[in-house]
Amino acid sequence: MRTVVIGATGHIGSYLVPRLLAAGHEVVSVTRGESEPYRSPGSWAQVERVSIDREAAEAEGTFGERIRDLRPDVVIDLICFEPESAEQLVRALDGEVQHLLHCGTIWVHGPSTEVPTTEDQPREPFGEYGRKKAEIESYLLDVARRDGFPVTILHPGHIVGPGWDPLNPAGHFSPEVFERLANGEELALPNLGLETVHHVHADDVAQAFEAALNNWSRAVGESFHVVSPAALTLRGYAEAVAGWFGQSADLSYLPWEEWRERVSDEEAEATWDHIAHSPNCSIEKARHALGYQPRYTSLQAVRESVARLVENGTVETDPLS
Repeated sequence: MRTVVIGATGHIGSYLVPRLLAAGHEVVSVTRGESEPYRSPGSWAQVERVSIDREAAEAEGTFGERIRDLRPDVVIDLICFEPESAEQLVRALDGEVQHLLHCGTIWVHGPSTEVPTTEDQPREPFGEYGRKKAEIESYLLDVARRDGFPVTILHPGHIVGPGWDPLNPAGHFSPEVFERLANGEELALPNLGLETVHHVHADDVAQAFEAALNNWSRAVGESFHVVSPAALTLRGYAEAVAGWFGQSADLSYLPWEEWRERVSDEEAEATWDHIAHSPNCSIEKARHALGYQPRYTSLQAVRESVARLVENGTVETDPLS
């Protein structure tokens, strides 16, 4: 099939495009032309690259038509963040494609009532990002069920993999947290460190997109969580990271209001967003319907990313044991 991937050189696309090529797809990469994939195997030479500034084209009302004019059988949209963007794409592709796959987020859920959270639990998102993504999901599922539009939504967790800084055990993105744990230094965690985070390796997300393509009848009109097999508590996560370096985690715990005074405003904002959600999502639906089988646990996925941070000197310590 001729498959157009919007945002193909990002975290997910860097793993997804080589998978699609290996499966025999004719792949068209649509980006602004400003970035290269995180991974650059030789197969990328087979990719047709198209440069489109999505924001500018949407403002002109032409983005959907420009994607349609690429003659896709399948469109995979990895960078849709506005409801209007989804609507413009659907209008242009209606009756023109076999499948539209949309990258959502587990942030469509607010705080969980029962865990692990399943896809059928009521949506109570908070924060602009989560609310907009939930609105996009609602719109796409509505056009699928009312009009038969062939769409599937995949909701990743905290994406990790070599090439970018993973969400750390303090709930933000500073590599310093990994360095402190690696060197046996004290790390303060908010509250009791029992809030949860739920990672997923970018290649497992790519696997899920490929599985949805290969299970069209089960995937269309549905949304699926795409995460590792189990979430982590901040405390357990910190203890595991320290152990990678032969250390025992030296942890302390502070009430939120006191803890936030010890970090930057950016770090505090990121941590609050993550601990307020405390995601813990089920993958049973994706396993049953799509055959999704993540290769990485949360800790395995993060460890691969941290190893790269050590190798490039971002985290200064001895190599992982």
